[in-house]
Amino acid sequence: MTRKKRRLAMLGLAGLGLATAAALGLAAFEDNLVFFYSPSDVAAREVGERNFRLGGLVEAGSVRRMPDGLTIEFRVTDTATTLPVTYTGIVPDLFREGQGVVAEGRMRPDGVFVANDVLAKHDEAYMPPEVADALKRAGAPHGVKTLEASQ
Repeated sequence: MTRKKRRLAMLGLAGLGLATAAALGLAAFEDNLVFFYSPSDVAAREVGERNFRLGGLVEAGSVRRMPDGLTIEFRVTDTATTLPVTYTGIVPDLFREGQGVVAEGRMRPDGVFVANDVLAKHDEAYMPPEVADALKRAGAPHGVKTLEASQ
């Protein structure tokens, strides 16, 4: 084999190795990819059997705690569509009706979202006290909430 053919073969093997590594990396990324949907998005499309994140507000009057003390049922709404959610575990301290929530899990065939993790979100106007103070000193508009003011 000539030197030119050997170099071409080595470049081909290196390219094949790089393509294989890229394909494996993309496959691993796809397995760990978790999409975020609102209740309206879930109603508009088939989400299938894969895990995804459901985000919205906890509907007022919808929170029910089961007798076992760990299971909670509630509804998540984006003001246009509402989805029932069930979760077994300890909910975050910020979890309450009317508060923003992100639940990760999957849909059951009966249309109930079964969450395996629930995250409560801060008020949209929340800002850390240090940032709020800096903005006030800079002449930002009033009405910025800090953690102390929102509790």
